[in-house]
Parts: sequence; structure tokens; C-alpha cells
Amino acid sequence: MKGRSCWETGSARTFCHSGCLSKLRRDDSGDEEPTSQSDKSELHATLRTLANKLDDLSQCNDLIAKHGAALQRSLSELENLKLPAESGEKIKAVNERATLFRITSNAMINACRDFLDLAETHSRKWQRALQYEREQRTRLEETIEQLAKQHNSLERACRGAPTLPTSSTEVSSTSKGSWTSSWLGQRAHHIKARVRHVKGETSDEDEETEYFDAMENAPEFIRVTTDPAKHRRTGSSISGTSSDQTQTWNLEDHAFDCQHQASFSAASRAVKPNRKRRAQIPDKPNYSLNLWSIMKNCIGKELSKIPMPVNFNEPLSMLQRLTEDLEYHELLDKAARCDSPAEQMCYVAAFSVSSYSTTTHRTAKPFNPLLGETFELDRLEESGFRSLCEQVSHHPPAAAHHVYSKHGWTLWQEITIASKFRGKYLSIMPLGAIHLQFKCGGNHYIWRKVTSTVHNIIVGKLWIDQSGEIEIVNNKTKDKCQLKFIPYSYFSRECARKVTGMVTDSENKASYILSGTWDEKMEFAKVVESSQDGTSCEGKQKTVYQTLPPKVLWMKYPLPDNAENMYYFSDLALTLNEMELGTAPTDSRLRPDQRLMENGDWEEANVEKQRLEEKQRAVRRLREAEAVTAEEEGREHEPYEPVWFEKEEDPITGEEMYVYKGGYWECKETQDWKTCPDIF
Repeated sequence: MKGRSCWETGSARTFCHSGCLSKLRRDDSGDEEPTSQSDKSELHATLRTLANKLDDLSQCNDLIAKHGAALQRSLSELENLKLPAESGEKIKAVNERATLFRITSNAMINACRDFLDLAETHSRKWQRALQYEREQRTRLEETIEQLAKQHNSLERACRGAPTLPTSSTEVSSTSKGSWTSSWLGQRAHHIKARVRHVKGETSDEDEETEYFDAMENAPEFIRVTTDPAKHRRTGSSISGTSSDQTQTWNLEDHAFDCQHQASFSAASRAVKPNRKRRAQIPDKPNYSLNLWSIMKNCIGKELSKIPMPVNFNEPLSMLQRLTEDLEYHELLDKAARCDSPAEQMCYVAAFSVSSYSTTTHRTAKPFNPLLGETFELDRLEESGFRSLCEQVSHHPPAAAHHVYSKHGWTLWQEITIASKFRGKYLSIMPLGAIHLQFKCGGNHYIWRKVTSTVHNIIVGKLWIDQSGEIEIVNNKTKDKCQLKFIPYSYFSRECARKVTGMVTDSENKASYILSGTWDEKMEFAKVVESSQDGTSCEGKQKTVYQTLPPKVLWMKYPLPDNAENMYYFSDLALTLNEMELGTAPTDSRLRPDQRLMENGDWEEANVEKQRLEEKQRAVRRLREAEAVTAEEEGREHEPYEPVWFEKEEDPITGEEMYVYKGGYWECKETQDWKTCPDIF
């Protein structure tokens, strides 16, 4: 048949079609490409399919040419007949159009032949590029495996060296004269060089660097403590103290003292609960798992869409982790008693920082909540607040949270977790605004969370860092607090996990300087005078603030005994998954896979986790099918609506967010849960 393509197999192969010959499988140097047999077969099949399609087009072209010639003959016969002049002109025009149609069809088939020739020519380049990427990926995996072996040797050497510090964060303080430290430094430098070598060969797509310049971490201001005897203030900003008693900020009374502050923290937690809360959970089983075998195919993907075994989890859901931000709710109780908006802002800032203190060792991933899952924390009688969370969206995953305190404050937020796995680290970016309003005074604060980064995903011990800035705004007085979370740097002289901040009024005048670390404590110092520094650093002029001696705002509670075997849970975290009577049937405490994992039955937990996820997917497919049916029938389909929250437009930010619409605690009193979905 005319236009039939032929395909031969052998070492020197040619592809012929309508007299067009092109050599295959040869690069510009004449050597055969290093491609696998499967790649060749796939390419041959693709070209064969294109050739068959071109055959079909050729046949159509032949038919068009045949019928077009017959049409033109008929038109020519009509022209020879004696017809009116008008009819002859029309027949002539039709004949010209038929000729143009034949020319166009011939041009189309020629373009198709050129396309096939071009595909044959460029297939070699495509295969070379694909083969190069595969080789680079294989080389990267081999290099990472070698780095892991070197790291294990390095850890064994660290354990055997008596001069090494006990904490990984103390490596920089090891004596430089020690032979062991020198050797370890050389090994670490070698590993860093290997990592940089692999990064340079494989990809230049690294959005963020793991190392930071020390000069970039320098604060934008200088704080100088002045003589406290020269600066006094009368009265007290805390209600309940004598107003005629002079309160002096002096180093002797208010300087940080560890022993005194520890006793103060313990006293602030002393409550009289109605029940005895549990103080321990079953120890974490020691299961080994090849992390790289699972994570290497997840680079660049959204973490919430990756099916993960419970081996990477901790026995708490994201709703419970969100509630854990309330561990230092006493800071908001103190803030509610402040008469000064600036001082109240300091306590709010300390509360925003304290929510990260539990993440120091918490490298495990919480359970992704199911759509409609809830979590309540009713501590109204013990601590004066009650909290409710609900998973209001699945893609993207979003949780709504509402907290009421009888001490005069209300907190609400909608948090969407966006996460990306970049190979060597995992970035977790909470999206959404946090609202805090005080009943007395009407101050309304809004802020957003910073980015959390989990390092050493593949090689080494996992560790977490917080980086970014938090801007807290008082929408009533327009006071602001800028908090800067300084990322960890090998080359910085600053302490690790450092946080600096400044409270300014509506005229941008500084009133308080804040400093500390997000895993230990925060202090604040009142500004009494400011001046411009004559010197400049990298062309930037700094402001010198003279302050009174600092006062402790917040200090982290010590972890319970045996915390390292209980997922490094705090005292509050140990009680979050404790069974409660009367909770909604959608409460996280009733989630079976999470309960099995807490009890140490990880294999059964993985099976149960797959069952719950498949049940959720089946419900989603049914909902989507109903939406399609409703659209075909021309009727409206109601999308999924949360049970306890509803979407409203925030009058301050202008964003749509889910807010508590009420009714949960009333339903709990009557145990009327008929509106709750069946998710477990």
C-alpha cells in the first residue's frame, strides 16, 4: 500500500517512509546512546504509532486527491457547456476553491511527514537527557548512602571520645586543641564538601540554604541597660496591687534568677483539678524503618497528601497539637489584668513564642485529622478555659479553633498547614491569622505563625528550627510588636533559637525590648531613652535603646521524667489523649489508629489507619458523584459544611475564615450528637 512504513530490527537500523530515510540510535559522534532496551522499545513503539497515524493521513490525502480530481473534471465539463455568464463565473470560483483545497491537503500531509522526521531526529536528544537525569539520581542516592555510613562512623567516634560535649548544640564550644575535636571537624568539613559537591552536580534548584551568615543575624538595634536607681515608676499596671505603692524596676528585685523563676513556674501551674490527670503513657516501641526508601519519592510533594505509616507519627492529632498552644495560657490571664496596652502586648508576644517551646524535641509527625474530626479540651473548672477544634477542610487541610476563658479573653484561629519536603529538610508553613480579644479594654490582637523546619531528614539526628518574623498588631491602639526568630547558623556567635523583638506605639516609638529563646524563656525591658548610633554596620545605622533591667515574662516548664521515651511530651501533652466522658463521637481521643499506636500496637495501627483513610476517600467520591449528578440535573448541590464552625469574612483582615457558631457545649450537656458524621 502506498505510504506503508517498514521497520527493521538490528544493529544498523533505518526508518523509511515515502522515500524519507533517517538514521536512528546514533548520536553526533557516531556512538550508540547508552539507553536501556526498555527505552528503545518504548521509543520504537511511539515512532511506530506515529508512522501508522501518518499512513492513515496519507490514505485520507489520497482519497481527497482522487475525489478532488473528479470534482475538478466535473467542474471543467460544466465550464465547457453553454451556460449563462453568471453561472460560468460561479463554476470557475468553485473550481479555484477545489484547487486550493487540494493544495492545502498536500501541505498538511507534508507537514505531518516533517513532524515525524523531527520526532525521529530529536528522540536521541530526549533519550540522552533522560538517561543523564537517571544517572544523576543514582549517583545522588549512592552519595547519600555513603554519607550515612560516614555519619554513623562519626557518631561512633563521638560516643568514644571523652572530650566531646553531651549535647549536639555544644559542639562549637569543644576545645580546639583536642585532637578528637580536630579530627571530627575535618570529618564534618569533608561531609559538608561532599554535600556541596552533590548539590552542584545535580541541581541548582535549592530554594533555601541551610547555612546563614552571622552578620545577617545581627539585631537591628542595640540595647543598653541603664542604672535602675535613676528610673522609677509609680503605681502598678497589674490590677489587684496597691496603687500607692511605688514599683521600681531594679536589678536586685527583678533580675532573672533561675531558682526563683522555677518555683514561680511551678506555683503558677498549681491548680486544684476535679480529677487526677495521667502523668505517663506507654513507652515508644523501638521500631527501625528505612526513612529514605519512603521519602525519596516524595521530594517536592505536599506532605499531607503522602500516605505515611504511623512509624513517623506521634500519638496525637494535629487538632491536639493545635490545642497544645494553650499550655502557657497563664500569660493571657496576666495580660487580661494589664492596664497598659504596651505591657499587655509583651505578654501576648510571650504567649506567641511559648507555643514553639514544645517543638524542640518533637520531630514526629502528628496524625492528619479526618474531615469532621473534633477535639475538645474542657478545663473551665481547673484553668478557666475551654477549647474546641474541628477539621473543616481536607484539601487543603484546615482546622478551626476557638477558645473561651472566663478570665476575660477569647482566642480563635483557622490554620492551614502547608508543607514541602526538599530532600534534606522539611518546611512546615502554618497559614492563617490568629485572633485574640480581651473583654476588658477591647484590645484585639492579630498575628501569624512562623515557618518550622525539620533538618537532617535523610542523614543525622532530626532537629527543628523556627525562622521568620511575627508581627502582632493591636487593632484598637495600633501598637505593634515585631518578633524575629533568628535561624540557627554554624557561624553565628548568638545563642541558638534566639528571639528578639520590640513593642512600638502607633507613632513607631519603642516602649519595650524583648529578648530570649523560643525553647526556654522570654524577657522584656522597658525603654527609657533612645539615640542613633554613630557607627554603622554594612551601611545600616542602628538605634541604641537604653532600658531598665530585664524582667522575665515566660519560662518553659521542665519536661516530665522519662520524656525521651514518651515522644518528649509535656505534662499537658500527656493528658490530651486521655479518655474523657461525654465527648463528641468525632473526638480525636476516639480515633482507633491513634489509640492503637499509643498502646504500642503499631502494626494494627497501620492497618486501622489505612481503613480510616479509605473510608474517608469513599465518602469523598460519593460526595463528588452527587455534585456531578446535581449539576447534570440542573439543581444546586450543597457542599460539605462543618458542624460547629461557619465561614465568615473577617472585618479586619478581609479574609474568609471559619468561626465558631456555637452549640457544641450545649449538645455535650444533653449528649445530643445526631449532627456529627460517622468518621471512625
